[in-house]
Amino acid sequence: MGKEVNGVSRSRFEMFTNSDEAAINKKLPKELLLRDIEGRVVENISKRCGGFLRKLSLRGCLGVGDSALSEGCPLLEQLNISWCDQVTKDGVQALLEDEALKHIGAHCPELVTLNLQTCSQITDEGLITICRGCHRLQSLCVSGCANITDAILHALGQNCPRLRILEVARCSQLTDVGFTTLARNCHELEKMDLEECVQITDGTLIQLSIYCPRLQVLSLSHCELITDDGIRHLGSGPCAHDRLEVIELDNCPLITDASLEHLKSCHSLDRIELYDCQQITRAGIKRLRTHLPNIKVHAYFAPVTPPPSVGGSRQRFCRCCVLL
Repeated sequence: MGKEVNGVSRSRFEMFTNSDEAAINKKLPKELLLRDIEGRVVENISKRCGGFLRKLSLRGCLGVGDSALSEGCPLLEQLNISWCDQVTKDGVQALLEDEALKHIGAHCPELVTLNLQTCSQITDEGLITICRGCHRLQSLCVSGCANITDAILHALGQNCPRLRILEVARCSQLTDVGFTTLARNCHELEKMDLEECVQITDGTLIQLSIYCPRLQVLSLSHCELITDDGIRHLGSGPCAHDRLEVIELDNCPLITDASLEHLKSCHSLDRIELYDCQQITRAGIKRLRTHLPNIKVHAYFAPVTPPPSVGGSRQRFCRCCVLL
């Protein structure tokens, strides 16, 4: 019989092999969703679970700061730290056990989903190196990261051909130039949120219509330079006939009933949002519904919305109004 160690037979220890350890690891949780916790809890979790944790969501945990991310999680595939106002680039650096955000690719090469919504300190430098190191990236949310520029779109186009979801709402520095590079290289794009990308024009829609045949959901809300011509190209593109399900055109002042005519061949279109599109008429919507009888049309007819410089922030309308 084996010698006892603290009252336990050595032979009982010897029964555990590497294969046993692998079997145990398979039963460990790979995904963790946390709400309203303190930073020290995350510190403990990352220390104890960093060796097997693959998905971590800290969305809206206001008590989580940089120190909470001080232990590494080398197998991490999905990370959501949106609305974590106290987390800075130093905290992300600590999570990855590296000196700076630029090394994220080296530490998480398997990363497929990254949500950095409203992380206002994010810059081009960090995100570019993420793109260079994470070639499997499929979903990226940087909505509200106002510092990013077209350099990010170029980096995504050059390094992340599998990208399917891109959310860049309120990233006002992005232009047609960047989206051209993106569209010409990321042909698997399915969902794009471009709300308040105020510099884009019909040029972006032309590129998407040609190079992104899988596009299903497109938000162009508050893209005030978009015109009927851009919608015409989108409506005649390969995604329009079989794929496009949702298009949001809220507060696009140059859109008219002609755009609805261009979309009537989009047989998969399930929902269109037209809040505060002043040149859209009830008659135009009625004609669209004759071709797409099951479409959900969300619209709001109101006096012209004042420009952003008048009365402070943009006016936003109730989204419960459905025009039948």
